[in-house]
Amino acid sequence: MKEFSDIFLERRSIRKYSSKEVGETLLNDLLMMACRTSTTGNMQVYSIVITKDEGKKRELAPSHFNQKMITEAPVVLTFCADFNRFNKWCRLRNAEPGYDNFLSFVTAATDALLASQTFCVAAESKGLGICYIGTTTYNADKIIEILKLPKGVIPVTTITLGWPAEKPEKTDRLPLEAIIHNETYCDYTDESIELYYSEKEGRADSLQFVKENNKDTLAQVFTDVRYKKADNNHFSQILLKVLRDQGFME
Repeated sequence: MKEFSDIFLERRSIRKYSSKEVGETLLNDLLMMACRTSTTGNMQVYSIVITKDEGKKRELAPSHFNQKMITEAPVVLTFCADFNRFNKWCRLRNAEPGYDNFLSFVTAATDALLASQTFCVAAESKGLGICYIGTTTYNADKIIEILKLPKGVIPVTTITLGWPAEKPEKTDRLPLEAIIHNETYCDYTDESIELYYSEKEGRADSLQFVKENNKDTLAQVFTDVRYKKADNNHFSQILLKVLRDQGFME
């Protein structure tokens, strides 16, 4: 088992996995740990859909822009905001739920994300590799259809899981002083932005991103290529429709 600090400070996103299976007992233990995480009001308004079937993973892949991890990882876990179960319990106990609103979606999404992060830490402590897939909310409508998610349930993040077949470089992170604000928020000056982003911009992989995308700055790679305004607007409209269709915007 890894040292506690190493799990956090040495973590890497694993995108290549060995063919070794993740045992059922181990997976169940990890899920038990994840489901002991903090939760809003002790409601546990989240669910986890486990995908191991090769055909189902291939079906999911286009919703994640065909990232190879989806089909190559032994296990894919979709963490969902889920008020469906809680609403049904309320009604069975003669209590009328009032969770058909945006705040309740945020509540359930927070629960799901807390559980997903706890799962990741537990998995990495056992030597497993994980990769957070950030495309889940982009095509939530398609994932809902594939996983047969009922009203009141929305996928919010996906984690791939398996035994690592690589040891990639650690992803860069901003210095702590760029993130932490003491007592009140201290807004950033041009000088502080220059300082905090200098190491990120100077990395070899960052310089390569700029070059291969024919851009002048790393920021342009983000705004013009990776996360474009038009794409953000498009997927925002999809997610807003999903929220309405799944009963969180009544």
